[in-house]
Amino acid sequence: MADQYQYNSNEEKIVKDSHTKEIDLINRDPKQINEDVVKVDFEDVIAEPDGTHSLDGVWKLSYTTFTVSKYWCYRILSAVFGIPIALLWGFLFACISFCHIWAVVPCIKSCLIESQCIGRIYSLCIQTFCDPFFEALGKIFSSVRVALRKEV
Repeated sequence: MADQYQYNSNEEKIVKDSHTKEIDLINRDPKQINEDVVKVDFEDVIAEPDGTHSLDGVWKLSYTTFTVSKYWCYRILSAVFGIPIALLWGFLFACISFCHIWAVVPCIKSCLIESQCIGRIYSLCIQTFCDPFFEALGKIFSSVRVALRKEV
């Protein structure tokens, strides 16, 4: 199975299930799959060019409002929809894995086995019928000589 064994100081075997691995609560995107997609800050969305500035208090309050609303909206949405969507994605990837393991790979292997058999039959047909024919044509045309003359 996918269990790992560890031993403590008393040499007792401790079984650690691979499905209960510890997750990193600090670095939640270790493979950087969302690095360039959802990394949006206030400065990426709202910017005032030189010569067109709002009041400093309005600018600071706008920054705070944007940052806090984005933070809490994401937290509320992930709290409400995160677990059901994770369940759906888990189900989808389980179905994809099941189809791949039980249907796609066996079908590909079956096609490879059949194509090897057909390839052998094709090779035998070529060697039996085409090779002698083309060898005979080669012998017939081997005595043909072509000479190029340039007339002025």
